[in-house]
Amino acid sequence: MENIYEKCKEAADYIASKIDARDAIGIVLGSGLGDMADMIEDKTEIEYGYIPNFPRTTAPGHKGSLVSGTINGVKVLCMQGRFHFYEGYDMQTITIPVRVMKLLGVKYLILTNAAGGANVSFKPGTLMVIDDYINFQGDSPLRGPNVEEFGPRFPDMTNALSPDLRKIADEAALELNIPIRHGVYMSFRGPQFESPAEVRFAINNGADAVGMSTVPEILVARHCNLPVLAISCITNLGAGLCGYELTHEEVLEVSNRVKGEFIELIRKIIEKM
Repeated sequence: MENIYEKCKEAADYIASKIDARDAIGIVLGSGLGDMADMIEDKTEIEYGYIPNFPRTTAPGHKGSLVSGTINGVKVLCMQGRFHFYEGYDMQTITIPVRVMKLLGVKYLILTNAAGGANVSFKPGTLMVIDDYINFQGDSPLRGPNVEEFGPRFPDMTNALSPDLRKIADEAALELNIPIRHGVYMSFRGPQFESPAEVRFAINNGADAVGMSTVPEILVARHCNLPVLAISCITNLGAGLCGYELTHEEVLEVSNRVKGEFIELIRKIIEKM
């Protein structure tokens, strides 16, 4: 974690020279959900490659741009694509954007992802508000010397996912008549899909969905006291539950099919924040 604060500060200073993100709502768009950034008004787009110390995203379905502007008059700062542990970066590097958002003055963070269903009642296309998580990636972005500028050595994770923001998500879904579920998200390293035995392990240990992202961002946001709402789009049942082999094309196809509903939900949540 050498010089991580300085790296984040350099990135934040560069972004702040282009846009004003104070009191904005930060949004991280997962696989297949990047089109939401096209609805941002008065937008300024910065490719990740121009931002100091930002890695490059290599995952399919992740464009790799930071987009600033407004949605329904609310200021937003949107990541079109995230970074993953499986891309070969370390945990500190993939979570630089969350710390940068904190330095920029972002007040809330919305995380989205595409996930596999471990709860067999969650059919493909289900939207799941993440109530809690299980970190099965074998590492933490908080490992190493504590960065005191961001938060304490031992942050409490009882309310790592904001109860107030989860309530807002429920209210927004009710107003739009969009069915949503709640559950526990279990994060694996990837990039391979989880094995049937790993999916059974997840089920037996209380997980409703499995994936390869999001948890590192939750940990860092909690460490720096940035309230988080996280929502998964269940794109498929996990291996061993669906009766066929999984592909990333299926993940993107289902994400694309339900993205209209997902985007409307996020828009309404932003209105109510």
